[in-house]
Order: sequence, then structure tokens, then C-alpha cells
Amino acid sequence: MEVSEVRIKLAGDRDDKLRAFCTLTFDNCFVVRDIKIIRGTRGPFVAMPSRKLTDLCPKCRGKNHLRARFCNECGHRLSPDRAARDATGRAKLHADIAHPIHREYRGYLEGIILHAYGGELERSKQPGYQPPADVLHDAGEDYFDDGEPPEAGRTPPPAKPDDHSFGEGILP
Repeated sequence: MEVSEVRIKLAGDRDDKLRAFCTLTFDNCFVVRDIKIIRGTRGPFVAMPSRKLTDLCPKCRGKNHLRARFCNECGHRLSPDRAARDATGRAKLHADIAHPIHREYRGYLEGIILHAYGGELERSKQPGYQPPADVLHDAGEDYFDDGEPPEAGRTPPPAKPDDHSFGEGILP
């Protein structure tokens, strides 16, 4: 898979470690959004899109984030040691949604992303700088190349023809 487009949206003058968001397009047909560029102790690094991990309340079975101290449903006090720990003892609070499987490909993606980030930082110092539009879309706009909503009179692109229908004959 080749990276066909990289879009960087700088986070602005924030006090936290988040520096920018990135959107990658692969082969002009697949998009991964919400890649984060974080300021680390050894320079910027790339964090893949992730979600917060949850567990269930032992009293009411309501779903709660692992950092929650009380259940969102019943108010029951939750144990502070519910999260699994990694080899260094840090609590595992997030799970990647999408990530490279091989170290070499991760290095390749990080190089592309951080290079584009550096370029966007330089452009942001120019007079009249305008941040790139539509790096992060609303869910309804994802279907269209330029981010225009469907009410603009267009229809989604037709489905590519294929020899099989999804879900039929895949599993024995």
C-alpha cells in the first residue's frame, strides 16, 4: 500500500503534548484519520488512532472507562486497579484502532508523517498561512472527495463491480 496523500492539521498553541492531527490516504482509496503527532521527551512521535478501554461495573454491569472512579450508571465505587498493565507496569488504557503490523512499515509511516508535519510547521510561519481544510470530516461527508455534503446535488460514486457479493460464501 502506497501513501497517496498526507494532511496535517496543527493543534495550535496548546499547553498539552498534542501537536497535530494527521490524515493518511492509501492508494487514493482508503483513509485513516485521527493519527496524532505528540511532543515526546525525545522529539515528536506518531500515535495511531485509538479508543479508550472500558470494563463493566460489578454491581450493575454498566460500561465505564478504566480511569473512572465511579460507575456512570449506578454510582458504585470502582476499583482503581482494573486496568491491565504492560511490561513496564503502566496501565493499558487505550487500544489501537488501526496500526502497522511490522516495525519497518511503522518507521516508513512515521517518516512520511513527521516530514509532512515539519513542512506544515514551516508553512504555518509564513504570512497569510491558512490551515488545510477538511482534514477531519463529519461522518456524512466522508464519501465525497472534496468534503461537500450530499445536499450539494451530487451522489456517491458507484460501487465497483465485483464477481461476488460480500458475506456470501466467505465462511464454510
